[in-house]
Amino acid sequence: MENKSTRQEYIHDLAELQNKVIQMGELVTTAIERATHSLITQDRDLARQIMKEDDDIDDLTIEIEDFSLLLIAKQQPIAHDLRVIATSFKIASDLERIGDHAFDIAKTAKALAAEKQPVELLYTPQLAETALVMVKQAMKAYREADIVLAEAVCRQDDELDELFARSFTELSGAAVNDIVKARQQAQLLFVARYLERIGDHATNIAEWVVYLETAERVRKLR
Repeated sequence: MENKSTRQEYIHDLAELQNKVIQMGELVTTAIERATHSLITQDRDLARQIMKEDDDIDDLTIEIEDFSLLLIAKQQPIAHDLRVIATSFKIASDLERIGDHAFDIAKTAKALAAEKQPVELLYTPQLAETALVMVKQAMKAYREADIVLAEAVCRQDDELDELFARSFTELSGAAVNDIVKARQQAQLLFVARYLERIGDHATNIAEWVVYLETAERVRKLR
């Protein structure tokens, strides 16, 4: 009876760990959405708020890492249970990096808004939407243990890379005779890179989902 009770508690702990990862995914998704909105609308107050809230994501990362290590030390898990813990740890790390990039986008939005001059965003909104969809779909694949969806996210990274290449070409043609516009385009190049990196981390998450469900390591399925 005691062994059964212990196993039930352990299963509950694994579920709690995964729920923390899902919660972190929700925080990060919201951060990307709001950071992009602050850039498009040049909303300095919103950008500041997003930057402050990055601490919540960092705190949850530490919480997940500590909980993962505690479960390993207490339970010495094997097979699927160990993969649940390992992937939670890894996905939390990718989400933390995505949160950092959302912070960076908000910081750029704050700087651009301070100039009080319209910004020509070019491919930036499309890049942001694609990256956001990838993160949402990767986390949905994690929640629902959906390998097919995870593989689709991996393939979608090619679309994001194509958009980034177009964005880089457009933004690299800075108007040298307009110092403000040239500076804006340089800052948007950084934003484009942040969004491209968000897509990479979403792909990582999708790959971890495949590993969790199949025990097979993959790299950017095509």
